[in-house]
Amino acid sequence: MKTLTLKGHTVFGGCIDGEALVTKQSWAAFMAVDIYTGEVTEREHELRGMSVEGKVLVFPRGKGSSGWSIGAQALRFTGKAPKALVITEINTQSALGAAVMRVPAVSNFDHDPIEVIATGDWVRVDADKGVVEIIKRGQT
Repeated sequence: MKTLTLKGHTVFGGCIDGEALVTKQSWAAFMAVDIYTGEVTEREHELRGMSVEGKVLVFPRGKGSSGWSIGAQALRFTGKAPKALVITEINTQSALGAAVMRVPAVSNFDHDPIEVIATGDWVRVDADKGVVEIIKRGQT
């Protein structure tokens, strides 16, 4: 079994394993995700119709306003939040979102996670250590 490792910076601590859901587009937690299903509803987003619930969400950066935290907290309250966040470039929206969702989050890596992780890969996010380990889909 081959495991790839990315080193980054802790945004919010914790350790979790899960299936990756990857997007090359910025992600908004407010008014772009159905808080009752976890499905991305943003019209032009490549994840439209897919659920973030229970996934390790890999995305380049947050987008939107401070309302991001409202959407993030609503996802947590309804149980539809991602398990963890892997963020290429941290910004205020994604940092606050990770904190209010209370999910492990790591950012600012030694390699671009979007180029290394694919949807369906198994990922362990150890935000306490600032490390993300990836088991590529189809490799055991």
